[in-house]
Amino acid sequence: MQQLEDQELVQGVLQGKPTHQLALYKKFSVPMFRVLLRFARDHAEAEDMLQDGFIRVFRDMGQFRGEGALGGWIRRIMVNTALSHLRKQRDFLRDVSDFTPYENRFQTEEDFAANMDAETLTKTLQKLPPGYRTVFNLYAIDGFSHEEIATQLDISIGTSKSQLFKAREYLKRIIDKSFIS
Repeated sequence: MQQLEDQELVQGVLQGKPTHQLALYKKFSVPMFRVLLRFARDHAEAEDMLQDGFIRVFRDMGQFRGEGALGGWIRRIMVNTALSHLRKQRDFLRDVSDFTPYENRFQTEEDFAANMDAETLTKTLQKLPPGYRTVFNLYAIDGFSHEEIATQLDISIGTSKSQLFKAREYLKRIIDKSFIS
């Protein structure tokens, strides 16, 4: 039943029906906004990303083949929109030539965010610098490899690993401060 509903939405959007466009937006805007909040520094930036993302969704709807879930396809567009938005920012990431000091720390570090609720995690992630936030999201939450992140962001694998390490350290300090306060 769900798949049929998605197929009807896709067909209506392809036919340019405003009611189907609105229905698609209403169905997916909240979950996609939550995804984008993890990449954005605040609600306003996430809203800009969401708007740009849905423009791409409507423009590229003809590329959806129906082989997977519509929500997954839209999510991929939203993540790519967020990455595109972040790439445009000046000094988004800085390259780090030597990653060696961080290698052993990665293998033994705990996943400190496992016990956080989604809202607390999102607010905490928004405190990170853009590069840290983006790599952390792609690696720890979305499951990308460092190789994939490096390709997506046009950075070295070492920079991806370094940004992840620094993000985790930064998050630990934020969390420690919140428990002390």
